[in-house]
Amino acid sequence: MLTRRTVLGTGLVLAAPAIAQPAWPSGPVRLVAPFPPGGSVDAISRLLQPHLSAALGVPVVVENKAGASGAIGTRDVARSAPDGNSWVLVFDTHAVNPALIPNLGFDTQRDLAPVLLIGTSPMVITAFHTRPWRDFPALVAAAKAKPETITYGTIGNGSLAHLTMKLVEKEAGISLVHVPYRGGGPLGVAASAGEVDLPTATGTIFVPQLEAKAIRPLASTGAKRSTVAPDAPTLTELGVKVMAEAFWGVLGPAGTPAPIRARFEAALREALKVPAVQERLTGTLGVDVDPKGPADFAAFLDRQIETWGRVVRANGIRPD
Repeated sequence: MLTRRTVLGTGLVLAAPAIAQPAWPSGPVRLVAPFPPGGSVDAISRLLQPHLSAALGVPVVVENKAGASGAIGTRDVARSAPDGNSWVLVFDTHAVNPALIPNLGFDTQRDLAPVLLIGTSPMVITAFHTRPWRDFPALVAAAKAKPETITYGTIGNGSLAHLTMKLVEKEAGISLVHVPYRGGGPLGVAASAGEVDLPTATGTIFVPQLEAKAIRPLASTGAKRSTVAPDAPTLTELGVKVMAEAFWGVLGPAGTPAPIRARFEAALREALKVPAVQERLTGTLGVDVDPKGPADFAAFLDRQIETWGRVVRANGIRPD
């Protein structure tokens, strides 16, 4: 009779008993929106939520966990159990925070697993409607004539719009004055009231102001023109070598089993195919929906982290 020792000695392998894996999902799934209600991250999370619930067959709960440019909510998910019950929908600040915020409390590239890049949107450089500049070249000429007299507003210090405008200043040979606001809501109010000369952010924030003609778009920063400001040329068209796009994507804790990540990715892709979701994302929020899976999303994040980290360090930018 063969004993276990003699079987192993012959190079044969005894089959181990199968270990039952718990079914997923078996209960509520949490989707963290690491910004306050009212912004694009919250809007997209809540837009996807009912369709994710339908696809997964369990409640999906959107949890706003704001602070530190999205870092607090993202850290919460990075530290969560990798069981498929916690996910986070991040914004472009996710790629800036590693260089901007000391002691994040997690490693952006090690502690989180990319699931799906939802889409991107360019920044739109606008001018309050009473300002004299009808186009971007006129703005550049005015800024060169009187340096540091024209203001631009963004959603905050170290935001992608802030970093983008630092590149624009360098490439166009101008010097502007930055006025940071605490989020898209306050910036939108400032844009309507003319508090700053050049409100600058994703077109998502400025849809009401653009429709009301409170602001006029001068340029956009993407590879192609913004869907909410199609008449505004890209910086590349204008000969300014700057390109920057906001992005939205979903990540989970590193170590989340691949089958669970694949199923959540499939649920996200299914939600993005719903006509009402597509119409809201592209038509109202100005998002260029272009889903990219884990490998492409990871490579995209690596490029973003490297690019914007260089800008943060080169300009000595610090968080508010």
